[in-house]
Parts: sequence; C-alpha cells; structure tokens
Amino acid sequence: MKYTVSIEIALPRERVAQLLADPAHLPKWLRGLVLHEPLSGVHGQVGTKSRVVMQMGQRKIECTETITRREPADLRGIRKGSVVHFDREIVGEGMWSAVRDRLTEAGPETTLWVSESEYRFSGLLMRLVGLLMPGAFRKQSQQHMQDFKAFAEQGQDVREAKG
Repeated sequence: MKYTVSIEIALPRERVAQLLADPAHLPKWLRGLVLHEPLSGVHGQVGTKSRVVMQMGQRKIECTETITRREPADLRGIRKGSVVHFDREIVGEGMWSAVRDRLTEAGPETTLWVSESEYRFSGLLMRLVGLLMPGAFRKQSQQHMQDFKAFAEQGQDVREAKG
C-alpha cells in the first residue's frame, strides 16, 4: 500500500525542517506518541535506530524506526531552492513501512511538506487491517501533518487539545 499526503505551512522551510527534526517537539504534535528513544546513534542522524511507542485507542504499538536519509545533514543555512529530505523505515509486529518526507519552498515564507508512505504487511491480522482500512493510514498521516502545522504556526500542543 502506498499513498502521498501534503500540506503547506506558513513558515520558511529552514524553520520547518528544524522544528520537525527536534525530538523535544515530537510529543507536541505527534498525536499518540508515548515514547521515542534512540537505541543507537544520535536522534535524527542517518543510521540512528529508535524505539517508538504509540498509543492507538486502547492499543499500544511498539516499533523500531531507522533514519535512512537526512539531507542536508545541517539544517542551518539551507541552500535556496534545495529540497530537504527526511526518510525513515519503521518496523513493527506484522508491518514494515517507509516514509519519505520532502520540504520545498512554496514561497518566501511558506513550505510545502510532501510525505510519501509505503506499507507492507505480514501476518493475517495486519494484512486484514491493511486491506480493510487503507484510508485510516492516510487519514492518520494527514492528521499528524495538520497537528504539526498547528504546532509550528500557532504553538498548539496536541496534549492540550480537547476531545
């Protein structure tokens, strides 16, 4: 299963990249995040493996995230017109996914965030989930982007949201 979602954020690309890359901000916009801890390497750097625990309704999902691409490595002074890449692989029980995020300048103070996701499922339960609920994955990705936009533009924190 593959899909692409995107959103425009009313901030310069360099600022968006820095906010996305900062682990201290993850709980503020990544709805359902319980834990995100590096197992090896430095957060956000290529090759770093992290343990990620997400709360999805009544269910806790644990997986391992590996950073597979981050360009440029230094998020200060990003060249005009260049594309910022954040790619990662996520492996959990019955599931493998790759997420490829690209940040481009949509205008002088606006960033376009395009996220491509690919999922592969093993095991009967996860195959059924992928087959019966493909829209739920896309919807969740779009929700994370909207939550990030609200955090980046207005300082909203999903942990303080009502309902």
